Amino acid sequence: MPKLSEAVRSGKLEGNLLARECPSRTILKHVTSRWAVLTLIALQDRTIRFAALRRMIGGVSDRMLTQTLQTLEADGFVHRKAYEVVPPHVEYSLTPLGTEVATRVRILADWIEDNTQEIVANRTKVTA
Repeated sequence: MPKLSEAVRSGKLEGNLLARECPSRTILKHVTSRWAVLTLIALQDRTIRFAALRRMIGGVSDRMLTQTLQTLEADGFVHRKAYEVVPPHVEYSLTPLGTEVATRVRILADWIEDNTQEIVANRTKVTA
């Protein structure tokens, strides 16, 4: 019997987030980190350069944004296009798979924004 991760990679089994060895957990971690969610949302419906993306996502460092973009690119969610000019010009956009996942995390982000006051009020009640 092959390991679960081998079965998923071979296409014989779909992902199962509840299974400890399933590679889908790594993907979940990648797309649900704070910076990944914000990056995916910021890239929705646009192609943008690194500096503009960093300005759009308040509080992200160059290093963290670079790591996030590299991870999302490796997973096939972000497309990086480098132009051979001086100074270097690099643009980022979502792939079709990235557009799909961005739409899904946007639903969660919108829900959080819509319910922030209630959630903060609940947290205040617990700490009081």
